[in-house]
Amino acid sequence: MPTMDDRAIGEYAAFACHLADLAGRTILPYFRVRLAVENKASGSGYDPVTLADRAAERAIRDEIHRVHPGHGILGEEQGFAAGTDGLTWIIDPIDGTRAFIIGQLHWGVLIALNDGARPVIGVMHQPYTGETFIGSRLGAELRGRGLSNPLRVRECRRLEDAIVCATDPAMFSGPGEREAFRQLASKARMRRYGGDCYSYCLLASGFIDLVIESSLQPYDIQPLIPIIEAAGGIVTSWSGGPPYDGGQIIAAGDRELHKIALAMLASAAR
Repeated sequence: MPTMDDRAIGEYAAFACHLADLAGRTILPYFRVRLAVENKASGSGYDPVTLADRAAERAIRDEIHRVHPGHGILGEEQGFAAGTDGLTWIIDPIDGTRAFIIGQLHWGVLIALNDGARPVIGVMHQPYTGETFIGSRLGAELRGRGLSNPLRVRECRRLEDAIVCATDPAMFSGPGEREAFRQLASKARMRRYGGDCYSYCLLASGFIDLVIESSLQPYDIQPLIPIIEAAGGIVTSWSGGPPYDGGQIIAAGDRELHKIALAMLASAAR
């Protein structure tokens, strides 16, 4: 596992933002225009992908190969390519493709740098709004409109006071998942669906208290973990373990609320 000092973290974070901006410029000409949409899923499932997804990931990969040829890459559209120096870029060129294809704004470019053990840098970039959320051990911030603002989660120790988000109830397809989530969400002050990566960034910004999801892939969650953690939040699996492989995910702004969510979801954790 490579050792990185703060200067290296800063340089890699700047490069991650550069990659996200490059992808955003590639994606925007496709947004809110009529695109052919391919379904990657087999059977009755639906997993959409567009030319924008593929073009953005190709642009990111080409730039990584040009600047850091020894780095590995794991991307949603083109899979895994091993590197030689222990660092791997994790890419979701458009997280929230369903929102993207119907013209909604809850999508973004996700990029993380994994040091061989965990993601140490995370970026979420929403090209249409011009927002970039960045997290590392150097801190968490939102950049946009020429400004930079620090991110901080908010205190919320009681489920009755919490705002809970999930992208889609249909993602809770494992044994007992839907009922466990229903019971938790029914006790919250408010629940909202949709959001994809954007909900996690709003949690880091102090507007949401819990994001609870399932059926995630590593590239869906790894870029968001450094943002939330640097803002003072916590991300784990439903069993309280590491979240890096995806699957069942709890993100919380308050650690006491996280404990409550873990207890309520324990019966369906795996």
